[in-house]
Amino acid sequence: MKQVQSLIDRLSRLAGIAALAAVVAGCAGGPAHPPAPVSASGPDYSYKIGPGDNLNIVVWRNPELSTSVPVRPDGKLSTPLVDELVAQGKTSVEVARDIEKVLGKYVRDPVVTVVVTGFVGPYSEQIRVVGEAAKPQALPFKQKMTLLDVMIAVGGLTDFAAGNKATILRGGAGNQQYSVRLQDLLRRGDVSANVEMQPGDILIIPQSLF
Repeated sequence: MKQVQSLIDRLSRLAGIAALAAVVAGCAGGPAHPPAPVSASGPDYSYKIGPGDNLNIVVWRNPELSTSVPVRPDGKLSTPLVDELVAQGKTSVEVARDIEKVLGKYVRDPVVTVVVTGFVGPYSEQIRVVGEAAKPQALPFKQKMTLLDVMIAVGGLTDFAAGNKATILRGGAGNQQYSVRLQDLLRRGDVSANVEMQPGDILIIPQSLF
């Protein structure tokens, strides 16, 4: 009977060791997702206005109609003689042309220039950082924005981050998920781990199990 119990105990210990080895092997294995492409954003990207942006509107030869206004949470703005105008999702040039159409009812041949002075961008294009970042947050997307730019903005990794197991969820690529090597980039200075971001990317930084 003692021999049977001893055999059971030995098998239990072996099973425990095997399970631990499987966990370690899984943590040490390669990424479950393909690596993120180094180049992502296209050269023809145009900034889209979003709620919270500040717009400087200049109407040529009509200083009384020129103003600086925020884009409201509903994506609209109001200026002199323009009660409500949808700005969200449009470029500054498109908003300028829309204002000219409205002012054309009151002013002869208005010429409008719109300059974005505060950048937030549409929610659909913001870069979101979740998980083990020092300051998880949403960031406005900028052309040629890189993974390093994003990590500087969020203050780097926490002490508990599994940086080389981080992933980018890319909605513009059909919710494709890509692996990125934050540990190599930030703590080893491996610039080959730096990749370009795309509008709407979600950077997910998991917690290390060890």
